[in-house]
Amino acid sequence: MTKQVKVILGSVRTGRAGSAVADWVMKKSEEYSGDLEFELIDLKEVNLPFLDEPVPARQSNNYTQEHTKRWSAMIAAADALVIVTPEYNHGYPPVLKNAIDYLYNEWQDLPVGLVGYGGGGATLSIQQLRVILEFVGLKALEDQVTISKIWEALDEEGNVKADNISGDILGLFQQLENS
Repeated sequence: MTKQVKVILGSVRTGRAGSAVADWVMKKSEEYSGDLEFELIDLKEVNLPFLDEPVPARQSNNYTQEHTKRWSAMIAAADALVIVTPEYNHGYPPVLKNAIDYLYNEWQDLPVGLVGYGGGGATLSIQQLRVILEFVGLKALEDQVTISKIWEALDEEGNVKADNISGDILGLFQQLENS
């Protein structure tokens, strides 16, 4: 059975390097020979306002807002996730935290692979993100992929240079498939 993997681009910044990193993840997914199907979800396109549901998602999944219902349906269709996150001031972006906070039941027991990018590869961002992911019920893989010196990591066409990558993206996909 083919597993559905949603790749969440966790930055909405104008001129973001995250688009190139998410594109790289999607290109690498085409090289993967396992039984996974990938779909990119760009939080810029999802365009969630700051959390505006009257009841916390943990207490009820009876959503009142149409944007929440759409977001819920996107994640409910996933068997696994890959989160692409930058590191801004040693943390992950508020738009990503906001998107996580909208849902609760949809996150339960979903395996998630983490791909970080930034000056130091987003290791601090990923470290903080792991705490939140565990709390909401996501199962972050132990392995991660990081891209350091992001301002130097992209070539003229926006492709990620291999020497800036730490970790094995195809191995991460394999772990998602086996989870």
